[in-house]
Amino acid sequence: MTPAPSGVTIRPARPDDVPAVVAMVHELAEFEQAPEQCHLTGPQLHAALFAPQPALFGHVAVREDQLVGYALWFLNFSTWEGVHGIYLEDLYVRPAARRTGAGRLLLTTLARICVERGYQRLDWWVLHWNPARDFYGALGAAAMDEWIPYRLSGPALHKLGMREPAEW
Repeated sequence: MTPAPSGVTIRPARPDDVPAVVAMVHELAEFEQAPEQCHLTGPQLHAALFAPQPALFGHVAVREDQLVGYALWFLNFSTWEGVHGIYLEDLYVRPAARRTGAGRLLLTTLARICVERGYQRLDWWVLHWNPARDFYGALGAAAMDEWIPYRLSGPALHKLGMREPAEW
């Protein structure tokens, strides 16, 4: 790919990128004030990205031969649209590389994948206090504040998953 004027290029993640991406995932967890909740390891990410039929995909932002950002994403499906879309699990650019266009290029790459494949949506969540919300709005992204995210995890997930149908 041709580098942007800032010298940033975007490319699909490769196996040798895994250690740097894992480190940036942990940096993102620190930024989001939840480092104790991040347990990702290199073998886990490698298996997710490079399995024979991966369910996770990744792109990296490279500047001067250094990984400066990443996007990890997977396919979702809209029953209303009748087509797949992309759910962006993580978008992160290291602080020293912010305002270089790396984040915009990562999002542009995912938007291009959507357009090329006929996907109708590119979705992600962002913490309400994250200053990147202004950046996303400037790109034309709309906050979906009428939807309330739910999560079932830990003991509650296990309890529900172990229920027998007769207990319903």
